[in-house]
Amino acid sequence: MFSEGDMAVYPAHGVGLIQAIETQTIGGVDQSFYVMKILDNDMTIMIPTATSDNVGLRAIISNDEVTEVIGILKERDIKINAQTWNRRYRDYMEKIKTGSVFEVAVVLRDLFLLKEDKELSYGERKMLDTAKSLLVKELSLAKHTEEEQVEKQIEKLFV
Repeated sequence: MFSEGDMAVYPAHGVGLIQAIETQTIGGVDQSFYVMKILDNDMTIMIPTATSDNVGLRAIISNDEVTEVIGILKERDIKINAQTWNRRYRDYMEKIKTGSVFEVAVVLRDLFLLKEDKELSYGERKMLDTAKSLLVKELSLAKHTEEEQVEKQIEKLFV
């Protein structure tokens, strides 16, 4: 599915570079792995190629999908659940863990809108930063644009 040098998205960690495809013997069985360096924190992870789909490893989104993400961020006719912050945090964390750029966009939008009404908890502020970072990195690669420019465009949607 991926080749050395490809950019890919790993759920909850974000965009990374496939540095190599290696074979290792584990329990007497040869297994192939993607060696991926996460751009945000320089962490290197190994993902079994056979189960990469199951763990949500995916390609960078297309231009059409960028438009869809922007549409999600622009939505204002939504109702944010009046649940406790920790319940909301768990729900948002599940969305981020899916690896879906659309779910991450929903989390970012909801937290930005919630921030207008009330003070976010520490966990929610961290999650807002995480969601923004994940989106900015992927959208900048998809649009072939600098991250700072994408971040400004996103923030402009919420001013």
